[in-house]
This record gives sequence, structure tokens and C-alpha cells, in this order.
Amino acid sequence: MATDYDAPRRTEADELAGDSLEELKARRAEGATGEVDVDETDTAESYELPGADLSGEELTVRVVPEQDNEFTCGDCFLVHHRSRFAEEKDGLPICVDCAG
Repeated sequence: MATDYDAPRRTEADELAGDSLEELKARRAEGATGEVDVDETDTAESYELPGADLSGEELTVRVVPEQDNEFTCGDCFLVHHRSRFAEEKDGLPICVDCAG
């Protein structure tokens, strides 16, 4: 479909002003339904309550040991690449973020 870019633009207000009351009522009736949209993931069962008993849950996390090119920061205790090493304080390596 060709578009005439030189034609004056019409806004929703212009379109609504030209519509009759019967057309507006018909549009409203078409869009309205008696059903409520409920997403299955929004149910109360998907929420974890504080203090919930998680003793039966088992985590499946693969722990990778510290590599030769990594170090553990003595301040934030995060494992960083050697390129993030800034200084050594009290015999412990310190990352750039904690030293700065």
C-alpha cells in the first residue's frame, strides 16, 4: 500500500471526533470480554515464602576450582582473573575494585 507522506497527519483525537456514538459503543463492546486474563506463572504457588522449608531441595551447581590464572581477593572474596590484580595488602591479593 502506498503512503502519501505529504498528506496531513491524523491523530486519534481527529479519528475519534469523526466517529459516531454508535460506532464508539460498538468498538467498546467488541473489545470487552467477560474473561479475566490469568497467567499460569502468576499463581501463588510460584512464590517462595520467607522461612520456607527448603531442606528437601537439592542444588545442582558445578563448582570449578580456582584456576592458575585467577586469584581470590582478600577484601571482597571474589575470584578474579590475574589482570584484575592491583596490590597485595597484609599478604593477601587485592583486586582493582577494592584497591581503588
